[in-house]
Amino acid sequence: MNNCAACPYSNSDRLCMALDGKHPENCPTVADGAILSKAQAEYDKPEIREFARQASLQEAEGYAGRQSGPAEVKPIKPRILEIAEFARRMNYQRLGLIFCAGLAREGRKVRAFYRAKGFEIVSTICKVGQVPKESLGVKDEQKIVIGRHESMCNPIAQAMMMNAAGTQLNILLGLCVGHDSLVFKYSEAPCTVLAAKDRVFGHNPLAAVYTLDSYYRYLKQPLE
Repeated sequence: MNNCAACPYSNSDRLCMALDGKHPENCPTVADGAILSKAQAEYDKPEIREFARQASLQEAEGYAGRQSGPAEVKPIKPRILEIAEFARRMNYQRLGLIFCAGLAREGRKVRAFYRAKGFEIVSTICKVGQVPKESLGVKDEQKIVIGRHESMCNPIAQAMMMNAAGTQLNILLGLCVGHDSLVFKYSEAPCTVLAAKDRVFGHNPLAAVYTLDSYYRYLKQPLE
């Protein structure tokens, strides 16, 4: 079974990135030829090929100084802008904004940003439908606020509403773990994430990774 995250080689020395690179025994670039061929066949489909091509162009244009060599390359574009540029590259006009109620203020700003870029924005909040959490079998003592109505997050409805609206690209903003997964599962349009939910680190999940060996080493304790 391949495990790229455990590869002992640096990026510049990995076979997947260097023509004369090194690889461990279970390297999928060497061992998973059948899967790679199957994936390549998907890229041969014109619409998939163009999507992937534009994504690669967007990736490169996120950097300045490329003509001056690796030492001069520097990032120049935030993700919120890259999403707008990629959507324009793909000639998308109607974007979906699927956001968390906890980021309603940010949702308004994001909607205004993309509208100012010339896109039509369809948006749905996570609590759409006012469906009580009890409908999922959640007990009162298991809710965030005990003793009152609490609407469940409704990512399936969010995705279906985007499908009905004919959105061409859906942007996820701050959805909970698991709820975002259901949007990916039920959305007919491709999805991208503007921000991932992280209540502790202000929606910057990598802050936990950067501090796993220092301030937040307690996070490495076994799960209960």
